[in-house]
Amino acid sequence: MFTGIIESQGQITNIIRKGGNRTFIIHSALTGELSVDQSISHDGVCLTVEAIEGGEYQVTAIAETLKKTNLSGWKKGDWINLERCLLLNDRLDGHWVQGHVDQVAACTKKRELDGSWEYEFEIEKKYAHLIVEKGSICIQGISLTVFGLKKKSFRVAIIPYTYDHTNIKNIEPGKTVNVEFDLIGKYIARKLSL
Repeated sequence: MFTGIIESQGQITNIIRKGGNRTFIIHSALTGELSVDQSISHDGVCLTVEAIEGGEYQVTAIAETLKKTNLSGWKKGDWINLERCLLLNDRLDGHWVQGHVDQVAACTKKRELDGSWEYEFEIEKKYAHLIVEKGSICIQGISLTVFGLKKKSFRVAIIPYTYDHTNIKNIEPGKTVNVEFDLIGKYIARKLSL
């Protein structure tokens, strides 16, 4: 379980293809604090640390993960958002995030404002009922607040700290992002559909 508050970034130093899977070698300042079997959020995708060597660690995304996320588009040299799992005695600064991506969404607009940035994303219409105005959403592992909600799109505003300390600054129109809808909203929607 995560909060959507990014701790650090990591850089992909190598990608190894094994059958339908991809193993990523990642260099990060967090590496020295990690342990094998630990869950880490990578751009909002929960992956398990498999090995640690020097300042790098290894995780593998299986075919199902590659199909549901934008990880298949990762390249050597890419920077990714990282968050270690939530400790039960920590503050919950963002919102409950599982690291289980629901879909990828396309960035359709990016606008620099006077001291902040505004992004618009297009989603599949079948997921629209899982988003509410001023509700929480997780994009690239970042806990954000929704506004400007329409039938197939929504907007988020990015403060300078988030822009400077995450890879959201690299998202431009046409690029896809990993999206996880609010966990509580998903459970309520499921209950109402029965």
